[in-house]
Amino acid sequence: MNIKITSRKFKAKDTLKDFIQNEVKTLERFFDPIHDVNVVLSFTHTKDSIKTAEIKVSIPGKIISVETSSEEFEKSVTSSVEKIRKQLTKIKTKVKTNRLIRPKDED
Repeated sequence: MNIKITSRKFKAKDTLKDFIQNEVKTLERFFDPIHDVNVVLSFTHTKDSIKTAEIKVSIPGKIISVETSSEEFEKSVTSSVEKIRKQLTKIKTKVKTNRLIRPKDED
């Protein structure tokens, strides 16, 4: 799995990058063939200073994209990973049930 982290208009610290990599690597437990993960961090300068994490996960046949905003990058990343985990679990369940339901080819 390739993980690419991009930060817009600021430089992300190594501790934040390590946190993101550890969170994203947990997704492998829920769906094995993950090809690429792109994480884009952005910072909006307002009085509340909104921090947004956009995560795109590339799996065979699909791209899952989630964007979450909060007051901290860690919360945004954790929330996004949780949403992707739910989607991957649903996709994996559908794949398993389709394999079970699919009729066998008879000769």
